[in-house]
Amino acid sequence: MDRYGKLRAALERAVLDGPGHTDARLRAAVATRRDVPTHLRALVDKIHDAPHTVTDADLGALRDAHDEDVLFEIVVASSLGAALHRLHAGLRAVRG
Repeated sequence: MDRYGKLRAALERAVLDGPGHTDARLRAAVATRRDVPTHLRALVDKIHDAPHTVTDADLGALRDAHDEDVLFEIVVASSLGAALHRLHAGLRAVRG
């Protein structure tokens, strides 16, 4: 049923465990929404709950604390986590 499982797993490893400007623990935290640092919580929640509402101002508020590479990785990891959450919910629904 899950013909893309291997490809998805490779994507998860690359985004969450691969080399980056952010620590892998932070990428995992924003992907799963567990133990997210307080100053990132609003952005991560927005990405997970209403990604269409994320603005330049949301990122601009974090630019003093993080450079563009770090912010990019936070956004990508958080987006992946949100997508995986939706995917798994959909697969559970299909499987009954």
